[in-house]
Amino acid sequence: MALSTYSDLKTAIANFLARDDLTSQIPDFIKLAEARMSRELSSRTQEKRATATTVAGDGFISLPTDLRSIRNVQLNTDPFTILKFHTAEMLSKEYSQSGNGKPRGYTIIGTEIQLRPIPDTTYTVEIVYGEGIDSLSDTTTNNTILTRHPDAYLYGSLTNAYTYLMDEARATQYDGLFTRIMSEIIRDTEDARYGGVLSMKTTYRGK
Repeated sequence: MALSTYSDLKTAIANFLARDDLTSQIPDFIKLAEARMSRELSSRTQEKRATATTVAGDGFISLPTDLRSIRNVQLNTDPFTILKFHTAEMLSKEYSQSGNGKPRGYTIIGTEIQLRPIPDTTYTVEIVYGEGIDSLSDTTTNNTILTRHPDAYLYGSLTNAYTYLMDEARATQYDGLFTRIMSEIIRDTEDARYGGVLSMKTTYRGK
Protein backbone atom coordinates (compact mmCIF):
# COMPACT_ATOMS: atom_id res chain seq x y z
CA MET A 1 0.00 0.00 0.00
CA ALA A 2 1.66 3.20 -1.19
CA LEU A 3 1.13 6.32 0.91
CA SER A 4 3.02 8.94 -1.03
CA THR A 5 0.33 11.57 -1.66
CA TYR A 6 -2.61 13.23 0.05
CA SER A 7 -4.96 11.27 -2.19
CA ASP A 8 -3.25 7.98 -1.25
CA LEU A 9 -3.63 8.84 2.42
CA LYS A 10 -7.33 9.64 2.15
CA THR A 11 -7.92 6.40 0.27
CA ALA A 12 -6.02 4.37 2.88
CA ILE A 13 -7.99 5.93 5.72
CA ALA A 14 -11.27 5.14 3.97
CA ASN A 15 -10.12 1.56 3.36
CA PHE A 16 -9.15 1.06 7.00
CA LEU A 17 -12.48 2.45 8.14
CA ALA A 18 -14.35 0.32 5.58
CA ARG A 19 -16.98 3.03 5.29
CA ASP A 20 -18.09 5.24 2.43
CA ASP A 21 -20.01 7.83 4.45
CA LEU A 22 -17.05 9.67 5.97
CA THR A 23 -15.46 11.07 2.81
CA SER A 24 -16.09 14.69 3.77
CA GLN A 25 -14.75 14.14 7.32
CA ILE A 26 -11.46 12.47 6.36
CA PRO A 27 -9.65 15.77 5.61
CA ASP A 28 -10.59 16.93 9.11
CA PHE A 29 -9.14 13.75 10.64
CA ILE A 30 -5.90 14.47 8.78
CA LYS A 31 -5.84 18.12 9.90
CA LEU A 32 -6.22 17.09 13.52
CA ALA A 33 -3.35 14.62 13.19
CA GLU A 34 -1.22 17.38 11.66
CA ALA A 35 -2.05 19.70 14.54
CA ARG A 36 -0.79 17.15 17.05
CA MET A 37 2.33 16.35 15.03
CA SER A 38 3.13 20.02 14.64
CA ARG A 39 2.88 20.50 18.41
CA GLU A 40 4.95 17.50 19.38
CA LEU A 41 7.58 17.11 16.69
CA SER A 42 10.81 19.05 16.65
CA SER A 43 12.32 17.54 13.55
CA ARG A 44 15.50 18.67 11.83
CA THR A 45 13.51 18.58 8.61
CA GLN A 46 11.35 21.36 10.05
CA GLU A 47 14.27 23.61 10.93
CA LYS A 48 14.79 26.73 8.86
CA ARG A 49 17.02 29.78 8.91
CA ALA A 50 15.99 33.36 8.28
CA THR A 51 17.84 36.66 8.46
CA ALA A 52 16.68 40.21 9.10
CA THR A 53 18.48 43.54 9.15
CA THR A 54 18.03 45.92 12.06
CA VAL A 55 17.49 49.64 11.73
CA ALA A 56 19.37 51.99 14.04
CA GLY A 57 17.07 53.16 16.81
CA ASP A 58 14.40 50.49 16.13
CA GLY A 59 14.33 47.65 18.63
CA PHE A 60 11.93 45.38 16.73
CA ILE A 61 12.19 42.96 13.81
CA SER A 62 9.46 40.72 12.38
CA LEU A 63 9.32 37.00 13.05
CA PRO A 64 9.07 34.55 10.14
CA THR A 65 5.41 33.90 9.40
CA ASP A 66 5.83 30.10 9.54
CA LEU A 67 7.69 30.09 12.87
CA ARG A 68 6.62 27.64 15.55
CA SER A 69 9.63 27.53 17.88
CA ILE A 70 12.93 29.37 18.09
CA ARG A 71 16.18 27.42 18.27
CA ASN A 72 18.70 30.26 18.19
CA VAL A 73 18.97 34.00 17.60
CA GLN A 74 22.33 35.57 16.85
CA LEU A 75 23.96 38.63 15.33
CA ASN A 76 26.16 37.76 12.37
CA THR A 77 29.03 39.85 13.69
CA ASP A 78 32.69 38.80 13.79
CA PRO A 79 32.69 36.82 15.98
CA PHE A 80 28.95 36.13 15.98
CA THR A 81 26.92 37.16 19.02
CA ILE A 82 24.39 34.76 20.53
CA LEU A 83 21.41 36.66 21.92
CA LYS A 84 19.92 35.56 25.23
CA PHE A 85 16.18 35.02 25.56
CA HIS A 86 14.39 36.88 28.37
CA THR A 87 10.78 37.29 29.35
CA ALA A 88 9.47 40.72 28.36
CA GLU A 89 9.61 41.87 31.99
CA MET A 90 13.15 40.64 32.55
CA LEU A 91 14.36 42.15 29.28
CA SER A 92 13.09 45.58 30.36
CA LYS A 93 14.74 45.26 33.77
CA GLU A 94 18.03 43.88 32.43
CA TYR A 95 18.53 46.62 29.86
CA SER A 96 16.57 49.52 31.39
CA GLN A 97 19.63 51.79 31.49
CA SER A 98 21.53 50.46 28.50
CA GLY A 99 20.42 52.95 25.84
CA ASN A 100 21.37 52.08 22.27
CA GLY A 101 24.13 49.62 21.44
CA LYS A 102 24.82 46.13 20.12
CA PRO A 103 21.87 43.87 21.06
CA ARG A 104 22.60 41.14 23.57
CA GLY A 105 19.11 39.96 24.54
CA TYR A 106 15.66 39.50 23.05
CA THR A 107 12.07 38.60 23.80
CA ILE A 108 8.96 37.90 21.73
CA ILE A 109 6.19 40.48 21.49
CA GLY A 110 3.34 39.27 19.31
CA THR A 111 4.76 38.65 15.85
CA GLU A 112 8.02 40.51 16.49
CA ILE A 113 11.36 40.05 18.21
CA GLN A 114 12.22 42.84 20.59
CA LEU A 115 15.97 43.49 20.86
CA ARG A 116 17.84 45.10 23.73
CA PRO A 117 19.88 47.20 23.80
CA ILE A 118 18.12 48.96 20.92
CA PRO A 119 20.41 48.61 17.87
CA ASP A 120 22.78 51.53 17.39
CA THR A 121 23.44 50.61 13.76
CA THR A 122 22.48 47.95 11.22
CA TYR A 123 23.06 44.34 12.23
CA THR A 124 22.18 41.10 10.48
CA VAL A 125 20.08 38.97 12.82
CA GLU A 126 19.98 35.24 12.05
CA ILE A 127 17.10 33.16 13.41
CA VAL A 128 17.18 29.36 13.43
CA TYR A 129 13.66 28.14 14.04
CA GLY A 130 11.25 25.27 13.76
CA GLU A 131 8.43 25.69 11.30
CA GLY A 132 4.99 24.13 11.42
CA ILE A 133 4.10 21.17 9.23
CA ASP A 134 3.12 21.98 5.66
CA SER A 135 -0.51 20.92 5.74
CA LEU A 136 -1.58 18.44 3.09
CA SER A 137 -4.26 19.45 0.63
CA ASP A 138 -5.31 18.89 -2.96
CA THR A 139 -2.62 21.39 -3.98
CA THR A 140 0.02 20.41 -1.39
CA THR A 141 -0.03 16.69 -2.01
CA ASN A 142 3.08 15.70 -0.07
CA ASN A 143 5.41 16.86 2.67
CA THR A 144 8.45 15.55 4.50
CA ILE A 145 6.47 13.86 7.27
CA LEU A 146 4.28 11.92 4.84
CA THR A 147 7.32 10.86 2.83
CA ARG A 148 9.32 9.65 5.82
CA HIS A 149 6.60 8.65 8.27
CA PRO A 150 3.38 7.82 6.43
CA ASP A 151 2.32 5.57 9.30
CA ALA A 152 2.23 8.60 11.62
CA TYR A 153 -0.26 10.28 9.32
CA LEU A 154 -2.33 7.12 8.94
CA TYR A 155 -2.54 6.15 12.60
CA GLY A 156 -3.03 9.73 13.76
CA SER A 157 -5.91 10.18 11.34
CA LEU A 158 -7.48 6.86 12.33
CA THR A 159 -7.27 7.85 15.99
CA ASN A 160 -9.30 10.95 15.20
CA ALA A 161 -11.71 9.01 12.99
CA TYR A 162 -12.56 6.46 15.67
CA THR A 163 -12.81 9.20 18.29
CA TYR A 164 -15.35 10.86 16.00
CA LEU A 165 -17.19 7.55 15.67
CA MET A 166 -17.10 7.13 19.48
CA ASP A 167 -15.33 3.78 19.12
CA GLU A 168 -13.16 4.06 22.19
CA ALA A 169 -11.43 0.69 21.80
CA ARG A 170 -10.18 1.36 18.27
CA ALA A 171 -9.37 4.99 19.05
CA THR A 172 -7.19 3.79 21.93
CA GLN A 173 -5.59 1.12 19.73
CA TYR A 174 -4.57 3.56 17.00
CA ASP A 175 -3.60 6.26 19.46
CA GLY A 176 -1.15 3.78 20.97
CA LEU A 177 0.37 3.11 17.55
CA PHE A 178 0.47 6.83 16.77
CA THR A 179 2.10 7.68 20.09
CA ARG A 180 4.74 4.95 19.61
CA ILE A 181 5.63 6.24 16.15
CA MET A 182 5.82 9.82 17.39
CA SER A 183 8.19 8.71 20.14
CA GLU A 184 10.37 6.93 17.58
CA ILE A 185 10.50 10.02 15.37
CA ILE A 186 11.45 12.21 18.33
CA ARG A 187 14.11 9.73 19.50
CA ASP A 188 15.64 9.42 16.04
CA THR A 189 15.68 13.20 15.70
CA GLU A 190 17.45 13.62 19.02
CA ASP A 191 19.97 10.89 18.16
CA ALA A 192 20.83 12.69 14.93
CA ARG A 193 20.90 16.08 16.64
CA TYR A 194 23.36 15.11 19.34
CA GLY A 195 25.36 13.07 16.87
CA GLY A 196 26.75 16.31 15.51
CA VAL A 197 23.92 18.04 13.67
CA LEU A 198 23.72 21.73 14.47
CA SER A 199 20.64 22.65 16.46
CA MET A 200 20.44 25.24 19.20
CA LYS A 201 17.50 25.67 21.55
CA THR A 202 16.10 28.50 23.64
CA THR A 203 13.23 28.56 26.04
CA TYR A 204 10.75 30.24 23.70
CA ARG A 205 8.05 28.25 21.94
CA GLY A 206 5.48 30.10 19.90
CA LYS A 207 1.92 29.54 18.73
